[in-house]
Amino acid sequence: MAMLNTKDRPVHAIAEDLAAGVYTSAELTADYIARVEKEDNVIKAFLKLDKEAVMLAAEESDRRRASGSPLSPYDGIPVGIKDCIVAEGETCSCASKILEPVVSPYDSTAVARLKANGFIPFGRLNMDEFAMGSSCENSAFQKTANPRDPQRVPGGSSGGSAACVAASFAAAALGSDTGGSIRQPAAFCGIVGLKPTYGRVSRSGLVAFASSLDQIGPMTHDVEDAAILLDAIAGHDPMDSTSLPDPAGGFAEAVRKAPESFKGVKIGLPKEYFAEGGLSTGVEKAVRESIEKAKSLGAELVEVSLPHTKYAVAVYYIIATAEASANLARFDGMRYGKRVDGKDLVDTYFKSRGEGFGDEVKRRILLGTYVLSSGYYDAYYLRAQKVRTLIRRDFEEAFKSCDVLLTPVTPTVAFKFGEKSDPLQMYLSDIFTIALNLSGNCGISVPAGTDAETGMPVGMQLLAPAMAEARLLSAAQTLTRN
Repeated sequence: MAMLNTKDRPVHAIAEDLAAGVYTSAELTADYIARVEKEDNVIKAFLKLDKEAVMLAAEESDRRRASGSPLSPYDGIPVGIKDCIVAEGETCSCASKILEPVVSPYDSTAVARLKANGFIPFGRLNMDEFAMGSSCENSAFQKTANPRDPQRVPGGSSGGSAACVAASFAAAALGSDTGGSIRQPAAFCGIVGLKPTYGRVSRSGLVAFASSLDQIGPMTHDVEDAAILLDAIAGHDPMDSTSLPDPAGGFAEAVRKAPESFKGVKIGLPKEYFAEGGLSTGVEKAVRESIEKAKSLGAELVEVSLPHTKYAVAVYYIIATAEASANLARFDGMRYGKRVDGKDLVDTYFKSRGEGFGDEVKRRILLGTYVLSSGYYDAYYLRAQKVRTLIRRDFEEAFKSCDVLLTPVTPTVAFKFGEKSDPLQMYLSDIFTIALNLSGNCGISVPAGTDAETGMPVGMQLLAPAMAEARLLSAAQTLTRN
């Protein structure tokens, strides 16, 4: 069949097309499948795509529409799923050999809520193994390329999700963000990536990397789509003890009512994020232009300070690796996943984990085990938790003088494969995103232009207090719509 006009078409526009009968869900889904078959041999966003299952789901959606009973205006729209978010009957490998054969017997809450709105889970998207990485180079199976330049990385760990949306393989995708893993790849690929408040979206069915930091969020073509997806997946879940009890919703409505100007809005500029030499020329130029745009729309610009930001990377890599060490202890080859039999039980553990985990995962498990060990717990882990509290208080103090913060997302645009072979250099690519996860607040990455030298997208980040997604999304819409 001929390709439909769905390239870069957002969810809300596709919903209008479906309602008007421009095409059916089956035709839409077949169009996405055709694009994947034609282009994903280069991009490699998908680990798996059950074409028969998604077509059956699309046909079922069409029957609902024909009978006048769609589940929502978005019934029949495909959404890609990161491979650490479980979906019933689908493999969930977390891009790791140790979980390669595992098929989920149930849906994560986020996927179940997508299905309840008629969205179609569309394939398993590549990622850094167990969400540990910033480039999608740590997958055990393949390296995903940036659709804007296949010689460059798409970012990570949700690189497959970002590439899927940027290449228009699906209308939107779900990712997960532990230290910037939604916002950084969104910036690298020129799309929108939303990290909700910690606890806003249930983590039930999200394979844990660092439980106090992980959060599922949408990756989309525009801000309105991010709000639509958040409306679908957010809300209290008794299956997740960290789920916020507050009712969630109305985010898409907040975006549609976003004002034309920033009159009366104070936008904070953290001086630590704009330190001299911290940004590449192209990134700084694009972000400065966004600041001037906000000013021209009536925003009052306020310089604020987040003095403990300089400790964020160190604190993050102590807390995150400690939690990873505990969370990944369950993958031992005994009950499910890859098992390599040894001469005895201990040898089986060593061989199963040794062959099942990749180098970066092993590196983080070792570091996490070290900081939790006797004699080092107080010196490292406990101290990191205390500094985390100071980082959170920095944000609380900053938000007393402004409504949202505006910052860069990354120091540079997407880099080329193999360019950051030093792990520490790679870790520093998340320097502007990590503090938000440590504080539990919400943030969004939106396109801010392109780098003149490379032609690659530049992202800009807006940050807001916990549970202020409506404010955050409204501000992002005002800034990107004009």
